[in-house]
Amino acid sequence: MTTTVFMGGTILGGYRPDAETSDALAVRDGRVVAVGAEALALDGPGVETVDLAGGVLAPAFGDGHAHPLQAGLEKLGPQVRSCASVEEIVACVADWAQAHPEQEWIYGGSYDATLAPDGMFDARWLDAVVPDRPVVLRAWDYHTVWVNSEALRRAGIDASTPEPALGRIPRRPDGSPLGILQEPGAVDLLLAAEPGRTHEERVEALRLATAAYAELGVAWVQDAWVEPAEVEAYLEASRRGLLSTRVNLALRADPLTWREQVEGFVESRRRVDELGDPLLTAGTVKVFVDGVVENHTAAMLDDYVDTPGDRGLPNWAADELAAAAVAFDGLGFQLHLHAIGDSAARTALDVFETVERTNGPRDRRPVIAHVQVVDPADLPRFGRLGVIANFEPLWAQLDPMMLALTIPRLGPDRERLQYPIRTLHGSARISFGSDWPVSSADWRPGVATAVTRQTEQRVPEAGWTPAERITLTDALEAYSSGVAVQAFADATRTGIRPGAETDLVWLDGDPRTVDPHDLRSVRVLGTWVAGIRRGLPAPTPVRS
Repeated sequence: MTTTVFMGGTILGGYRPDAETSDALAVRDGRVVAVGAEALALDGPGVETVDLAGGVLAPAFGDGHAHPLQAGLEKLGPQVRSCASVEEIVACVADWAQAHPEQEWIYGGSYDATLAPDGMFDARWLDAVVPDRPVVLRAWDYHTVWVNSEALRRAGIDASTPEPALGRIPRRPDGSPLGILQEPGAVDLLLAAEPGRTHEERVEALRLATAAYAELGVAWVQDAWVEPAEVEAYLEASRRGLLSTRVNLALRADPLTWREQVEGFVESRRRVDELGDPLLTAGTVKVFVDGVVENHTAAMLDDYVDTPGDRGLPNWAADELAAAAVAFDGLGFQLHLHAIGDSAARTALDVFETVERTNGPRDRRPVIAHVQVVDPADLPRFGRLGVIANFEPLWAQLDPMMLALTIPRLGPDRERLQYPIRTLHGSARISFGSDWPVSSADWRPGVATAVTRQTEQRVPEAGWTPAERITLTDALEAYSSGVAVQAFADATRTGIRPGAETDLVWLDGDPRTVDPHDLRSVRVLGTWVAGIRRGLPAPTPVRS
């Protein structure tokens, strides 16, 4: 069994200002065996050394809410995320379709929803370049797809298609579908016709995505939306040794069929546990309580200011959601609830109260993800109920989505309530995530935004909603120890001490000491997950 000794730099026990430091660390089989002089004294066969070259070795980062499978799949289709206009997207799809005549269905993501007025994209724009094969493009919020007319035709979606209960089909004046489908109730209408991604494509996507995470210094990821077929891809990726990070699967509960899902969720968890892979768990159930503000589908306590009478689209009846939550919690699953609107946040908190009252106290660590708008009266309930507020901090800025779609729907009063990171940091547990591929998987811009509430161009000068800014060290902790708490790993993977299990990131400098906007200058040089260097080519060891 090989022992790795890290030396020649600074060993950080965490990201707090008072974190313990050392000049050497010895790790064997993913656990710390010695620190400082005792680590430096290790010698002999089976000992390898890594020279940190003056850099910093610290606890690895985590991502408390992401979609690595979808992110990996994006790499296999038209690369439309960087397109700056509808014309660029259409040209990108045309080029990809020409280069891949064998692909019967063309899948891509994630396009910028602000490139068309009100986010309304027309199927005919895609028809102009691909009229004879279905095209399905995900918006960058992943709550909307833009399709061409052939995709609509094959799915049987036309003027006579009724509005789905849990989705929306924007239409032209004559009643025909415009070309976008919003929320699962509408998007799922494609399922009867589309073949979907192949098993091998999914496995390859997981290899690509987890390697990308490891290259960023991220060692644990919450996959926050896993369907049954995707469990098979994870199992296969695990068996082949293709995972580069730890991933916990959150199995998506369907509001219409959750009772039929219970047995399958328990079986999926059993199969994952049976593998015994330290990189893969399946301990969570995901619920979409509502949609997103940009689609008018986030559930709000009051009307959207631009559409009087509209308060969004709750995905669940409150009593049905409570019943599902009680059932899954009773089986030992962690609950992870997507809640964007203030009504959805209140519903989620009500549900967690019901769960604790019904099932009794235990260390359940329920999660509300995104926490975009919360009524001030509900903020103290997070701490009282032990709820983890999982924020995607990169969203807390005046970017084009916020300016063009979000604020015009919420209005100025609710604008100021968005992403109460500092408020909840002071009274409850918080963790950070990326929601990749919705936004960047890189923790560095997310940390910068949490600290400054500014865009990359440092706008506005004083920060947007500046009262909700947090310190640099608090933001780094939210992306590391905060996620470890969410992962039930705070007792094992949040310190660098003898006997502790540890995932490590090697940085070329101390991220606590730079201007937040300059965090991208701090390079990730290596990541060790479960004792093995992942994602980047292994350094040539120096043998004693």
